[in-house]
Amino acid sequence: MQFKKYLPLLAVVLLPILAASQSTYLPRGDKQEILLDRLEIKAQRDPMLNLSKTKPYSREFYIPAIKNYLNVDSALDAKLTNVDKYYLRSALANNIEWLPEEEREAYMSKKLVGNTFYQYPAGLYETHSKDFDLTVNPVLNIGYMKESDNDQSLFYNTRGIAIRGRIAQKIGFYTTLTDNQERYPTYVQDWMNERTAVPGAGFNHRFKKEGGRDFFDARGYITFGATKYVDVTFGYDKNFIGNGQRSLFLSDFGNNNLFLRLNTRIWKFNYQNLFMELTNAYQSNPGDNLLGKKYAAMHHLDINLTKWLNVGVFEGIIFGRTNRFELGYLVPVIFYRSVERDQGSPDNAVVGMDFKANIAKTAQVYGQLLFDEFKISELTGGNNWWANKFGYQVGAKYIDAFTVKNLDLQLELNRVRPYTYSHYDSVANYTHYNQPLAHPLMANFNEWIGVARYRPAPKWMIEGRAMYYMQGLDSNRTVNYGSNIFLPSTTRTGGDYGHEIGSGWKTNAAMVSLLLSYELKENLFLELMGMIRKQRYDTPPAVATKNSTVFNVGLRWNIGRRDFYF
Repeated sequence: MQFKKYLPLLAVVLLPILAASQSTYLPRGDKQEILLDRLEIKAQRDPMLNLSKTKPYSREFYIPAIKNYLNVDSALDAKLTNVDKYYLRSALANNIEWLPEEEREAYMSKKLVGNTFYQYPAGLYETHSKDFDLTVNPVLNIGYMKESDNDQSLFYNTRGIAIRGRIAQKIGFYTTLTDNQERYPTYVQDWMNERTAVPGAGFNHRFKKEGGRDFFDARGYITFGATKYVDVTFGYDKNFIGNGQRSLFLSDFGNNNLFLRLNTRIWKFNYQNLFMELTNAYQSNPGDNLLGKKYAAMHHLDINLTKWLNVGVFEGIIFGRTNRFELGYLVPVIFYRSVERDQGSPDNAVVGMDFKANIAKTAQVYGQLLFDEFKISELTGGNNWWANKFGYQVGAKYIDAFTVKNLDLQLELNRVRPYTYSHYDSVANYTHYNQPLAHPLMANFNEWIGVARYRPAPKWMIEGRAMYYMQGLDSNRTVNYGSNIFLPSTTRTGGDYGHEIGSGWKTNAAMVSLLLSYELKENLFLELMGMIRKQRYDTPPAVATKNSTVFNVGLRWNIGRRDFYF
């Protein structure tokens, strides 16, 4: 029996009244995310902006917060740069439905296209009335790449449409439909061949020559307010938990999935329940065969402990059943581990904690700590017991760094021990559609990420990224040193002890990139990027290297960047 069959029952039990207003969410990768990051740090004590770990961001909460900081005589306004104010105004122009009717005229286009299109600069077609809001936009992402020592024609070609709206100010809806063809650099193709998947995508098939992929991406959801404080979203899309470049809890690296999300925001709390239907691992590219299903249930509680310090707790469980969903996991206020133990502990349970602190209105430190399994006695013994499975993240953001306006820096460390996210039951591993649910490197690694972003003027952005990681890999699909979480933990190599990060065939990878972006018109970006990637494999008795230099030129419209930093 499938997850979808239980959704009406859950709705009846939990959501008896359809009362509050509702809107859609900012797509991941939207330029407004950078603005919200900066505003949160500059405001430092904003109770709304500080509840920002669960993404995507709700327009209902964040657009009013943004509006409060535009053209107001306050200490914060004095700290906003001209670039910040440009993006503040741009954010409102992209969310006309959240402005009072008397304020919308200030954001109208000076010239319409055919007296119908681009009434507002951010929407191809928009209509806003008392009981109905609708925004329709084209989606485009095209580009060409050249890689050293690669004669292939590298490219990406995405075309589609994005639609969002509200009905009677009570039901929100959103959908994006895109058709995609792409051929990426060699290291991405190697990942695709190893995983039999396309990062961030689902079903795909070969496109023209070797390395090319063709896939259709459809995502969407409906959302409504059950009460003044509880929002409900049902859809097929991605979710993210955290403040970093990566997440050890739940990332948006993998394919879309079916989900039901309950978000309760009241006083100093933000509490999210997430129920997901996932797809089991498969050996070959699926065609007309039904893929197996598994399920996930997750809780994340966010608390503004002080006006500048936010802490949170996380709990998740992955499980598979051949004929039913485990109803006990539907209870939104229960400790999953207790339910799992009552069932005989057959499922993969993880718990975690996170924190975020805004400092001096110029910096933020954040982190995550995730536990899969561990024993205190083994943890303190120093013997690297295989089942001490945990990972942590520590990061910092520094805006207007060294008093240089619009220069933002970020540094992040991620460290995950071998066998974390894996399970003795290969169905219950922390994966979906042959891709990890959390970090793209899966397990058994140390990783450093650095980001430097500079906006010298409105519409211009220069962004440099650097990444380095060390990981212990498996020599093949049967030898298990703990990096490949698709392998059952019972197949581990080397006994119970001596499992440390880097065990196995050690690999070191480093990547640096530089992006130059210019916004030609609202949400239309012309971009140039260069990237250098070097990787070394210690594969006894030999050493292998894979190095590449890539140059890229692209045009992006109403869609986030599609990057592969791994």
